[in-house]
Amino acid sequence: MSDRRKFIKSGLIGIAGINLLPAVNSFAGEPVYNPDSAANFKLRFAIASDGHYAQPGTESDVFYADLVKWLGKEHKENHLDMVIINGDLVHNRPDLLKKVKETYLDKLPVPYYTIPGNHDFADAAIWKNVFGYEDKYVVDKGDIGFVFANTADTKGGYVCPDYNFLKASLDQLKTKSIVFVILHIPPHQWLPEDKGIFVDCPQIIELLHSYPNIKATFHGHDHSLDGIRYTGKLPHLFDSHFGGNWGTEYKGYRIVEVSVNNQIATYQVNASQNPKLNANKL
Repeated sequence: MSDRRKFIKSGLIGIAGINLLPAVNSFAGEPVYNPDSAANFKLRFAIASDGHYAQPGTESDVFYADLVKWLGKEHKENHLDMVIINGDLVHNRPDLLKKVKETYLDKLPVPYYTIPGNHDFADAAIWKNVFGYEDKYVVDKGDIGFVFANTADTKGGYVCPDYNFLKASLDQLKTKSIVFVILHIPPHQWLPEDKGIFVDCPQIIELLHSYPNIKATFHGHDHSLDGIRYTGKLPHLFDSHFGGNWGTEYKGYRIVEVSVNNQIATYQVNASQNPKLNANKL
């Protein structure tokens, strides 16, 4: 397996299953709550990233078919309200975004939302032409709000998210109990090894810290990260990858659950079951 960066084993990186409030840790095939009742949750969603459709030398059709199958099973067993695909849907081929949408994403069993990554080579016009909305937008889910913003340009360059858009959106959502921010590339460099991989955007971090109802930000981009890092008390969560030719040995996605009393739990799912964990033959 190729890997464009050394995997960093640091105290800044969490284990595969982490919790923001209640203790939750699960892998595929181990439902956390009673799957018979969606009433356990105010909102339950999956977030996946980095499909890299059409990356040379990869089975990208298999990767996407697997994701649709995994999330269909997840929804059937545990219920999902929505799915987020957090960037790098394609690999340097924006002309294939429509194919990815129509062939795979439209088969997801619940509404889904997308945002560009650096390999999508997409701006607002491209994204709107394919998905019907621009590369930065707000989603309102009752007491919960989402802010999505692009972190790359049409040539794959890394950029800070639009400050004015973020501020206006967060002001719009300031009465929500919970806000989640979706950014493909993290706006912070935690370690020297992050230089050139993440974007250093101190103004954005300061802005995010100024809204107490922002409970977490979610990132893709670094396929080797499937845990949590913090800026101050704000969690930044990663979800590994479901495509591409480098990163964690397994492919998967992250589940986020908001209970009826606004407790938030999240865990990473080893959907491909590769490698199997704690497997024994007795």
